[in-house]
Amino acid sequence: MTESDDTCRWSAERRAVLGAGVALVPFLAGMARADEAGPASLPPQPGDRFAFLTGDKKGQIVKTEDIPLGGPQIQVYPIDPKSGVVRDGSRLNLVLLARFEPAVFDDATRARSADGVVAYSAVCTHQGCAVNMWASEAGLLFCSCHGSIYDPRHGAEVIGGPAPRALPSLALKVADGAPVVAEGFNGSIGPSKH
Repeated sequence: MTESDDTCRWSAERRAVLGAGVALVPFLAGMARADEAGPASLPPQPGDRFAFLTGDKKGQIVKTEDIPLGGPQIQVYPIDPKSGVVRDGSRLNLVLLARFEPAVFDDATRARSADGVVAYSAVCTHQGCAVNMWASEAGLLFCSCHGSIYDPRHGAEVIGGPAPRALPSLALKVADGAPVVAEGFNGSIGPSKH
């Protein structure tokens, strides 16, 4: 056998191995999508409660009284009360809860609130960072990445920074003293797709 025969055989074996690897890509991608579609990755569903994200109450159901009146917001994930599954399998499920006197809301915000509690996506509409900061004196939400500022009393409309649109909100109701998802988000989560 010559050196060129060995090289040809090695090249053919390499192509076969690479071909098998390429064939696995769609299969593995399908498995990843199946995992993403699991109950923990589903978006908030009507009837979901909210679970604390951190602290000594992590994973426990948030009650209205747990949310400070006038802020700051708390970060939570939806939780299916029947199965106990916390929907933390997607960062797009991160939600902000804030509570105010209902009289400070505009009409549209009041209609989607419950007992003064509002719920918004915590994913900035600019570049998808977490909206994780609170301006105490003004009672505003803001994104620490690029400074987008949202007013939670007025549908989380943008009042400053580069964000192009308001944070989507969840319509709420109250059951057993806890905010509950009444309807899904009223817009797409995170940055707009161009």
